[in-house]
Order: sequence, then structure tokens, then C-alpha cells
Amino acid sequence: MKTEHGHRSRIRSFVTRNGRMTPAQYRAFEMHWQRWGLQSESGPLDVEATFGRSAPLVLEIGFGMGDSLLEMAASARHTDFVGIEVHRPGVGSLMNGLADRDLGNVRVYCEDAVVVLQDCIAPASVDTIQIFFPDPWHKKRHHKRRLIQAPFVATLVPLLTPRGCLHLATDWQPYAEEMLEVLSSNPLLANVNPEGGYAPRPATRPQTKFERRGERLGHGVWDLLFTRN
Repeated sequence: MKTEHGHRSRIRSFVTRNGRMTPAQYRAFEMHWQRWGLQSESGPLDVEATFGRSAPLVLEIGFGMGDSLLEMAASARHTDFVGIEVHRPGVGSLMNGLADRDLGNVRVYCEDAVVVLQDCIAPASVDTIQIFFPDPWHKKRHHKRRLIQAPFVATLVPLLTPRGCLHLATDWQPYAEEMLEVLSSNPLLANVNPEGGYAPRPATRPQTKFERRGERLGHGVWDLLFTRN
């Protein structure tokens, strides 16, 4: 569908929230974007040319402030990571961390994931897609805004390599149940849990400080791991 200005209108993977950037986050864009930043307008991503090597590729959608992505990249330097996050403060925070650790195995898009997935990521090119703690939109009238819905998952599956992994995590049980139903209903995905339920947290997914605090309060966290058939 096109708008009155002739541009295609798209479903977005986010709802805009205002957030001020700190001076350090702003400087990160100024100083580090050329090294770590990617833009969808550049077209399909040439992964090997971008990273200068052939390596397993992890795509993270909605990395927040980037803490877990930074930790994963630092502990798995043999793996390349592409992060997508629309909120600039989080991207700035991640780039500061990348600069501090001088990590070369991460690249970042600061735009809507739907645009990046459609225009930049080649089919069967991603070994793991991970989405950790997406907004659960607690109120029933807002459930339609939830990211993990069947049409969105259907756009993710073709991007995975054969036996590639889709890894989701949430701390909101009703959303976890919905996620499990959505993923289980996709005929191209298989649950890694032979019993068909949730999976233990893999060691590759770092615990966030909010997750640790939630555990102390008795809150649950649900991981879902499915592979492409």
C-alpha cells in the first residue's frame, strides 16, 4: 500500500517512545557509527564483506540497551552479530560498549526491524535469530501490537539456515504461552524440547540484571528454542 506521497506504508515492529540520549550516547553516534553502523538504504547486506570473514551469524531484534548483546559478542568472538534496535539511546549505549572492548564482530541497524528484514537480510543466511523480552503489551486491547505473531514469524523463518535457531525469551507468562502457540503452529519450525514446551535458558543467553532481580522476587522467565526444518 502507498501513502499519498507515493511511499509504501509498512507494518512497524515497534511503537515510538521518546527517550533522551545522554551526551555519551550522542558522542557514540558521532564517533563510532561509521565503524559499527549499517543502513537499510544500502540494500542487501553482504555479510562476509562487512565482517571480512565467513562465520556463524546471529541476528538480534530489539536489543534494548545492548548489555546482553555486548556480553554475547565478547564471549563468542568467532561469531558475527547483527543487532537491530530502533531507539537511539540503546544503540549509543551499545556502541560505547563496543568501543570500550574493541569488538569487531558486531554491526548495528538503528531502524525498524521489519524494514531491515525485508530489504537487507538474505534468505537462509542467519544461523540464529534471537528476540529477548519484547514488549508484552499487557493490556488486552494492546495485544495486537505484540511483535511475536504468526505473520511476523513467517517472515523470520526463511531467513534462517537449515536447522537454524529461533530463540525467544519473555518474563510474562501469558505472552510466553502465546509465543509457544505461534511457533508450534508454524510447520517449518520444530521445538528443540522433545516434550514440546519451553527450554532451559541456554548458557549463551546472559541473564540481565532485571531478570536476576525478577528471579529473587519469584518471577519466571520462559525461553523458547525452535529450529528450521
